[in-house]
Amino acid sequence: MDNADVAAERVISPTLVGRDMELRRLLAAVRRPPAVVMIEGEAGIGKTRLVGELAAAVELRDRPPLVGGCAQIREPFPLGPVIEALRGAAGRLPAGGLSPVTGALHPLLPELAAVLPAAPGPLDDPAGLRHRVFRGLAELLAALGRVVLVLEDLHWADEQTIEFLGYLLTDPPPGLGLVLTFRGEEAGPGLRALTARLRPELAHAHLVLAPLDAARTNELTASILGTAQVSDEFAAYLCERTSGLPYAIQELVALLRARGVLVQRGTRWARKTLDELGVPAGVRDSVLERVRDLSANGQAVAEAAAVLQVAVPVRELVATCRVPEQDAHEGLDELLDRGLFVERGGTAGFRHALAVQAVYGSIPLSRRQDLHVRAAKAVAGQSPTPLGQIAHHHRHAGQHDAWVEAAEKAADQAVALANDAEAERLLEAVLRHAPLDPAREGRLAAKLGWAGGYALAADELIGLLRGAADRQPPGPVRGELNYLIGLKLEAGGASPELARRAMAEAVGDLADRPVLAAYAMVGLGMPRTPGVPLAEHLQWLDRALERLTEIAEPERRISVLGKVAMVLTLVGDPRGAGLTGQVVERTGGRPTNRWEVVAYESAGEVAGLAGHHDTARRLLDAALAEAAEHDVTGLIESRCRLNLATLAYCRGSWDGVEDELEALRVRFADLRSYRLTADTVAACLALARGRADAALLGDLVRANLEAGAADVLALPVNALLRLAVAQDRAGEAVARTAEAFSLWAAKGLWPVGVRAVPALVEALAGLGRADEAGELVSRLERELAGLDAPLAGAALDHAWGFLSADATRFTDAAVSYDRLGAPYEAAQAREHAAGRLLTAGDERGASVLEAALEAYGGLGAGWDLDRAVQLSRRWGLPAPARHRGGPRGYGSALSPREDAVARLAATGLTNKEIAKELFLSAKTVDKHLGSAMRKLGLRSRAGLAHRLDA
Repeated sequence: MDNADVAAERVISPTLVGRDMELRRLLAAVRRPPAVVMIEGEAGIGKTRLVGELAAAVELRDRPPLVGGCAQIREPFPLGPVIEALRGAAGRLPAGGLSPVTGALHPLLPELAAVLPAAPGPLDDPAGLRHRVFRGLAELLAALGRVVLVLEDLHWADEQTIEFLGYLLTDPPPGLGLVLTFRGEEAGPGLRALTARLRPELAHAHLVLAPLDAARTNELTASILGTAQVSDEFAAYLCERTSGLPYAIQELVALLRARGVLVQRGTRWARKTLDELGVPAGVRDSVLERVRDLSANGQAVAEAAAVLQVAVPVRELVATCRVPEQDAHEGLDELLDRGLFVERGGTAGFRHALAVQAVYGSIPLSRRQDLHVRAAKAVAGQSPTPLGQIAHHHRHAGQHDAWVEAAEKAADQAVALANDAEAERLLEAVLRHAPLDPAREGRLAAKLGWAGGYALAADELIGLLRGAADRQPPGPVRGELNYLIGLKLEAGGASPELARRAMAEAVGDLADRPVLAAYAMVGLGMPRTPGVPLAEHLQWLDRALERLTEIAEPERRISVLGKVAMVLTLVGDPRGAGLTGQVVERTGGRPTNRWEVVAYESAGEVAGLAGHHDTARRLLDAALAEAAEHDVTGLIESRCRLNLATLAYCRGSWDGVEDELEALRVRFADLRSYRLTADTVAACLALARGRADAALLGDLVRANLEAGAADVLALPVNALLRLAVAQDRAGEAVARTAEAFSLWAAKGLWPVGVRAVPALVEALAGLGRADEAGELVSRLERELAGLDAPLAGAALDHAWGFLSADATRFTDAAVSYDRLGAPYEAAQAREHAAGRLLTAGDERGASVLEAALEAYGGLGAGWDLDRAVQLSRRWGLPAPARHRGGPRGYGSALSPREDAVARLAATGLTNKEIAKELFLSAKTVDKHLGSAMRKLGLRSRAGLAHRLDA
């Protein structure tokens, strides 16, 4: 790597990570002079950063440490680090009070000429002159009083510096705190002997800095990037790649940023980007210099290990070497003695992945390819066969056919082991770089498509699938590729037209693949694409049902039934309930495989949005109960949780929903359609809690329209219109939501869109457009007649209420909402009814309003409660204290989420581990744990288990 690569923007963590204990020990020692602290650690471990934190300590700000460092040069300047440190000490020395012997320092410290006494007479004895300089330096340090002297990189120190430190420590100045840093593997015996015989009164500490583990690597990387955390996968990979060296972590992140490939996809990162990185120059140069100092045998073994990359049994390492066996063993012993290699459990290899990469990059191409050929043969004898390693070696040996064959086998093995991300990386490399015929490319691209989108961005994955489809592979393969393209476009929230076009192209090639053909037809049956009439969508659904008899696998038939039921429920077709019943009946009410789980989840998702709340809950609960067992990726389980969170919002069961949505937004950071749903529900709930954001709701309306998410769209449309009416901005909101109502009308999606009709009618009535609103409601009554649309009766009564002088329609709506299990909407209808009744002087208005207030309070709907309280006070009625949003309290009892967090903490899990377990942020875990401990009267976690079991 060129230094220029990182010069543009070097990134450094603003906080010290993983060294709290070492910093405390360091500070404790220098606070009690005289003291000496040895800080040992390999290159990049953070020695300089640690002493930098020492310099920033509050107690040292008035007298900061004097710092000097050794340089890696052939003939070091004598006493270089000590002289460098003392050059800036002039302002801290007493004028005229220095010992005469300090005058010997004039040649070394001309910067101090103004305060040094006159130079003593010359000495012809080099030893005597050296002793005089040592005495002068010691006296100068003593004159400084309380002082911390930091000398860095003493493994490069010249002989005189080591000698002087030995002299100094025999009788150290009383105010001196001496801090010495060095690399242990490069330290000579003289340096290590410095602390062998110290005076009893001299405080002493020896700090050995260890590499950061994955958790600390996560913390450091997050600090560098200025975010709360990064994904555990990214942190673990960085930790492995850098062996936990903070400097290397910072260099790699700096390199990513400088090359413009530091792209955060939520908290997940593209691992392939890291595979393409070079080694930071400082790390590379250090490693290569040490390798150049080896014998020829040692260099041969180092090159073999670099090609192998991972630690392997000695037998395989020796077999890969280009020297005779005995010579290879001698070279291995040398590498172990020099500390470049480490032996673990019968294997040997480099200590750091960065060292591997540095050496690998220095091997000439022809020799490197030959070593890869030897490596492929050597590792093939392992059991089980390391297919990924074999594929890697064949690739870099230039053996393309062997590479493709091994990579496909390795990818198949990865998929079988549920490691789809590894399969994706293997197949992507082959598709991008191997010469392939169209049939083979198409087959491998299809495997890539099914592996998912773990390491690749959606557009990259779709590009590879399209490239393979365009090369005209066999028809069924092309159909499969186009189906996958449509699927990925839909999941990524792309234009519905693009996804539909891909699905349509797929159907024509899938005559002999009835399962995929039926799936593609269901995709075409989804009423999302503008300009396509509902009748055409329904025809595709009928064609999908016709293919059921050709599908041999019962679980796949159930999957198709569930998907068709989903769409029919969306449009209010009564057949949807029948098909949902068939899914439940054929599975005995419990899904037993992945396809059945998806069927339950698909049908349950739309059932909830269409108002079939009880049915949705049963389906989604059943799906969630089995999802983890049948989908190791966790995607289906997360979708079930998202649908249950959406259902909880619709049903007014809001406790814990904010936390759940927060976790799901992180989980779906790279899956735009699901993330959009989580964002939408979170924003609607935030409004109810009292956190109004009209701009965000408007953006979510637009985003759902663009994604063709007509079912979820009703939620932000309804919220935006209600907020606009409250803010006297109804005209703007009506204009912004007009496209949504047009979409529902064109596609016959009123069974879900009717949810937003009352808010629209209220807005239109307030704008003096009551006639227009009445025509809309009348038309909807006709269009929804005979459809399976449980929300219709309540919502249309609610809408008529705004156009009527009495309260009857509002109260009828409230009763209907109650039956549906929609308490939030019921409370709104009662609030409006109360306003009508109170205006008419009807005493029933007080009790109706009281019911609305109680419902809002129970929900934690602070925005609505404030408004209803104002109405109550306007009429001189008693009102509860205002609630400013958020769930209602649990008093001294733990909330369900607090209890879950506390019980996990009682088992010894850290906040980050609890966050991972519960899909929360570490900050949220900290908040819940703190609240739980306050309620339990505890100051530490130690008593949690006892108190929770009491």
